[in-house]
Amino acid sequence: MLNVTIMSTVKVVFKGKADSVILPGDTGVFEIMSYHKRVLSRLLKGSIDVDGQEFPIARGVAKVDKNDVMIVVEKD
Repeated sequence: MLNVTIMSTVKVVFKGKADSVILPGDTGVFEIMSYHKRVLSRLLKGSIDVDGQEFPIARGVAKVDKNDVMIVVEKD
């Protein structure tokens, strides 16, 4: 299970646990699941999918370390 936090410059958009997070990375869309390797990725315009719940973004940065996923986004 992943501990996921999505924050904008104004507020916390989502904080909770998830089985899967799908991100619009700068080299393509990729999925994060439990025990994923460490990743630091720039995010492009698109949407973040957290267990089927979508969050549209303009751009952002995602950091994955162990089962912690921290995402900082800029919304449209």
